[in-house]
Amino acid sequence: MKRNRSILQIVPLAPGGHDGVGDYAESLARKLRQDHSLETTFVAGQPSSVIETSDGFRVRSPLRRFEPGPSDAIILHYVNYGYDPRGIPLWLPRVLRNLKSSRSLLTIFHELYARGSWRQSTFWLRPLQMRLARSIARLSEKAIVSSEVSGDQLLRLAPETRVIVHPVVSNFGEPELAPEAIAERDPHRWIICGRSELLERSFRSFLRIAHRIEAACAPRELFLVGGAENTAMREASRAEKKIRTHYHPAVEASFASEILASCAFGWLDYFVHPDIPVPAILKSSSFAAFCAHGVIPVSPHSGAAIAFRGDALPGPFFVSASGENFPSESERPLVAHSIYSWYQRHACSAHLAATVAAALAEES
Repeated sequence: MKRNRSILQIVPLAPGGHDGVGDYAESLARKLRQDHSLETTFVAGQPSSVIETSDGFRVRSPLRRFEPGPSDAIILHYVNYGYDPRGIPLWLPRVLRNLKSSRSLLTIFHELYARGSWRQSTFWLRPLQMRLARSIARLSEKAIVSSEVSGDQLLRLAPETRVIVHPVVSNFGEPELAPEAIAERDPHRWIICGRSELLERSFRSFLRIAHRIEAACAPRELFLVGGAENTAMREASRAEKKIRTHYHPAVEASFASEILASCAFGWLDYFVHPDIPVPAILKSSSFAAFCAHGVIPVSPHSGAAIAFRGDALPGPFFVSASGENFPSESERPLVAHSIYSWYQRHACSAHLAATVAAALAEES
């Protein structure tokens, strides 16, 4: 592959604002620069005053008025609600056609379309959202999705799409951890992390099931990390008397990583719709953060094993009103290290960058 190639990464918001997609894109940009001599210019869908990230990547906005200079390829980070408040950015395919010219387009589908009941606008807008996802897939030389579940959904929309599956990376760092550092953690130390809505939902369900967890791993200390400052969450964390609870909203990734690397278990109430297959959790950056730090993910839902290319994670581990599957304290160190090693093999940012660089090289 040619050195010193340049790429455009299209994102909904400029990186640096604690936005999951922006953080993912910037992590990818760092590894593409470091390992593959690929330099990124970010193009934000929404207007931004940011002209350069802390790592020195240029930022241009807004996308609809962007005039591109020389570049070899385009990476689109697609999450429909990021580019339009109703999730139907009808203008986006036209802009992509104008930008493509002789450039190849790789689309990373963070979302395909929304789900909702007939009482919600998402139900009625879903057919249009599906048509937009199909249109963008057809414009793309290749597409990356986070799980085989999402890959199957995309292929049903656009069967001709060349799909690559790669789990989402951790936005809270990827520390190098020795097995003994994982084994020596306090089994009573738990964490919940993620965006505001996920943090609140997970905290509520965690308090309902915490008493069911076996004594050897029963939560005595809980960290709530991420999301925006929320008065109700802060009051709820202070009101919790049985479990010592610490609330840390809007934290830097390095601080979140330090906390994660000290915790044994993480609680994640990810699925709003219980009929979604458990392996779809590979699209969750919170799940990725747990795995990247050797934290054992636990959820309120049972389901099929989570695997990538036939390599299955331990679990899934869950605690619910109807039953549980939970590692004992003697099993915990080996399970946690197995999860950490699985992430390094399949999901880390270096692996993602290599996957993206190879995909772009094939189209050059």
